[in-house]
Amino acid sequence: MKYYKKLVGEKVYLSPVSEEDIEQYMKWMSDFNVTDYIGRSSSIVTLPGEKEWIADATSGNKIVFSIVKLENDELIGNIELMHYKVSDGRATLGILIGSDDNRSKGYGTESINLLLDFAFNYMNLHSVELSVLDTNARAQRCYQKVGFKEVGRERQARYINGKYHDEIDMDILREEFTGSFIKNKNI
Repeated sequence: MKYYKKLVGEKVYLSPVSEEDIEQYMKWMSDFNVTDYIGRSSSIVTLPGEKEWIADATSGNKIVFSIVKLENDELIGNIELMHYKVSDGRATLGILIGSDDNRSKGYGTESINLLLDFAFNYMNLHSVELSVLDTNARAQRCYQKVGFKEVGRERQARYINGKYHDEIDMDILREEFTGSFIKNKNI
């Protein structure tokens, strides 16, 4: 088994990223159906670049997990905390669900809840922030469902497919996050 059940939920678990998944990440990051929604369509993905990304995934200010289905150990995406600032107790969340077949099934919501439970109750973070494109209504609904609130907007911040799009800034504070989502914790 190449995945390890670090944070276990009802339908998915989060596992440290694996070099074995580089080709899958390259496939997703070369698909406009994925990259248009995260503002990365102008990026060219290379094997050395993806290897560097995975090597960087365990650096001091970044934590990256693979999102894996519990039922069949299928890799469906990744989720990360970037720009981790110990002094401020803050980090930035990023998530990718790679295949349209796995979207709108609750996997993203559950993955975010698992990561926030870990961030607030194990890493001692005070807030987690993110940015989402105004065209990504599905992601906005997901973030709001978890408890993120809009805190600002960068007008016409991203250029995608011939148009400028707003970037919506959202965050969630520790006291706004309720619930216990990690099923394999002991204390």
